[in-house]
Amino acid sequence: MQPIRILIADDHRHAREGMRELLEPEPSFEVVAEAQTGQEALEHTAVYMPDVILMDINMPGMSGLEATRQIKNNYPYVKIIMVTVSDDITDLFQAIKQGAQGYLLKNITPGAWLEYVRAVALDEAPLTRELAVQLLKEFSTRPPASERSPLTPREQEILEQVAKGKSNRDISTELVISEHTVKNHLKNIMQKLHLDNRVQLTRYAYDQGWVK
Repeated sequence: MQPIRILIADDHRHAREGMRELLEPEPSFEVVAEAQTGQEALEHTAVYMPDVILMDINMPGMSGLEATRQIKNNYPYVKIIMVTVSDDITDLFQAIKQGAQGYLLKNITPGAWLEYVRAVALDEAPLTRELAVQLLKEFSTRPPASERSPLTPREQEILEQVAKGKSNRDISTELVISEHTVKNHLKNIMQKLHLDNRVQLTRYAYDQGWVK
């Protein structure tokens, strides 16, 4: 298995060094570049084509939020994780709306930090309950689409669990099926809906009125 290629974007040198020191001992990760600004992150993405970007929200010049928007417009395959010292739900929700796949607080334990980066790269990271609620508020006021769901009843069950912020393990327990089965269902769902990750699935579910 090829290592997960990572770009670190943060205007503080010590923060970049700290993230690199966490990632480099892990053979499943490869830090391919570092950026000090949002503009550099955009430019380095074009050159290095990373799988995951660890993006600071607040950077001089082009902010992490704006860089996220532009990168996701140009390189939708890239997973972006916002890295911040603040758990301000407003900033984090804005990052999700710009296309980010999740966020990390800089003060969480190294083990949890690495596990989350790996989960995002593999499309297995659940949304937090707070972000799931924000998405519900954002999309529940929209009228349900008339389009008939292309999903099976079981797939709709799994999609509803994803939209509630449940992990694959939680879903397997709730529906009494294996995690492997959950993963395969999610692959089918994303293929049918032409979506790439759990955030997009959640937004789409609420937008279509499939999740109450």
